[in-house]
Amino acid sequence: MTEVLIAGVAVADIVMQVAQLPRRAEKYRATDAVITVGGCAANAAVAVARHGGTARLAARLGRDPMGDLIAAALEGEGVDLSLSDRREGARSSFSSIYVDAAGERQIMNYRGAGLAETLDLSTVPRPDAVLADNRWPALTQAALAAARRWGVPGIVDAEAPFEGDALRGATHIAFSMQGLSAYAPGLSVVNALARARAEYGAWVAVTDGANGVWYSGDAGIGHVPAFAVAVVDTLGAGDIWHGAFTLRIAEGAEEVDAICFANAAAALKCRAFGGAAACPDRKATEEFLKEVAP
Repeated sequence: MTEVLIAGVAVADIVMQVAQLPRRAEKYRATDAVITVGGCAANAAVAVARHGGTARLAARLGRDPMGDLIAAALEGEGVDLSLSDRREGARSSFSSIYVDAAGERQIMNYRGAGLAETLDLSTVPRPDAVLADNRWPALTQAALAAARRWGVPGIVDAEAPFEGDALRGATHIAFSMQGLSAYAPGLSVVNALARARAEYGAWVAVTDGANGVWYSGDAGIGHVPAFAVAVVDTLGAGDIWHGAFTLRIAEGAEEVDAICFANAAAALKCRAFGGAAACPDRKATEEFLKEVAP
């Protein structure tokens, strides 16, 4: 089975479905709600596991109720947490999230306290690929250094706020549009991707929701459209994209094929409420790709 090491953030998400995002200091009532696992790396690990890969997650948690919730949810998905650090006295990260009728989300995150500064990956068995978010730069750097030692793809989910040094050594960098804007403010997508490719010597791309994915490869700038779906909830879609993309790269797929696969997984996730809990499995993603094939 293809194995992916995912390094980064794991949180608990308290998700409320609302007609409109709150704007005033008053009481509101949700039409639906769920408490689930969240965070860039944790969501990506769920995507890897549901799509048939072995997901090993290196994250930091407290031994507290939120940490128990996160660990139980991830272990229930088949995610291996043996590389993760759980500390007595630490407070795990969690988020309060509102999702409106258009599927857009508003997130308030508490980052936790007393958590590990970094993790030792020196004795980890060699995976087929590494995916790191850039929310925890010290671990991002450690994960990419390990990928170079192993000679496997090192992929970064590059979000804002942006720390450029954490991305050095990556073979693939996939920005969110907000992350790309933070990296190269004022530049067009084409020029920002060209700058990132030149600076980091990596294959680079940017995901932009319904507008699809732009990428800069050896042949220049390319674009892969998103799949049109009725959007219910975009929460976690980008993270699901990164997990699905990384798994396909680990399996030996070309980047454009991996983008198409990841676009399908993210589109299916957007059709249902519940953040990463709405991530599709491999069968659903592959059947969807057959349905939309020209």
